[in-house]
Amino acid sequence: NISLMKNVIITGTSSGIGLELVKIFSKEDFKVISLSRSDLSIKPLNGVRHINFDITDEKSVDNLIDIIKNEYKNIDILINNAGKLINKPFKNISRDDLYSVFDVNVFGVFNLIQKLLPFFKKKSHVVNISSVGGLVGSSKFPGLTAYSSSKGALNILTEVLAEEFSESGPKFNSLSLGSVNTPMLKEAFPGYTAQVNPDEMASFIFNFANTASSIFNGKVIPVSSTNP
Repeated sequence: NISLMKNVIITGTSSGIGLELVKIFSKEDFKVISLSRSDLSIKPLNGVRHINFDITDEKSVDNLIDIIKNEYKNIDILINNAGKLINKPFKNISRDDLYSVFDVNVFGVFNLIQKLLPFFKKKSHVVNISSVGGLVGSSKFPGLTAYSSSKGALNILTEVLAEEFSESGPKFNSLSLGSVNTPMLKEAFPGYTAQVNPDEMASFIFNFANTASSIFNGKVIPVSSTNP
């Protein structure tokens, strides 16, 4: 029954965890809206609509909203997975570096959620993909001042939104991931290998996005076997 299908938006789907999430959701009863700046690197999948999308570009967001308004009507799950990471010593980080990281990891997410508000239902679930680097009390990788502080901001935003929309919905939770073997990690830390692969993490996120909103709201949850 087509009416039982749920609608999910996943950002940052060109590679890594986002791409694996698209594959998993496409096998279930979901219409998947896949968003990334580049094309999907896999053949078209059943129920997947890929849109070339830049979260920092207002026109891109407005185009997405038009498509949802006309074709999807509502959104059951939003997974804010797109992220930007710059690995530089603190003294070398420019204002442009800082703004570009916050633009993707905080401001873009803020704007996207705001624009999608009319399409969420009471039981919809927004899952923000953060980092253990954005948690209080975790030891941090040096070189990630911009990235980790942006993820800290995303975690607080998650808590605030959950409170503000506690009556009406949607639910908001943040998963603060430890290192995962993604292209983004390999580019930032050549030679470093994480213990977790993208498909394993995507499987966890899929289950969380589908089931956890009845139990969790406004929670910032570390998802890591280590405390990097």
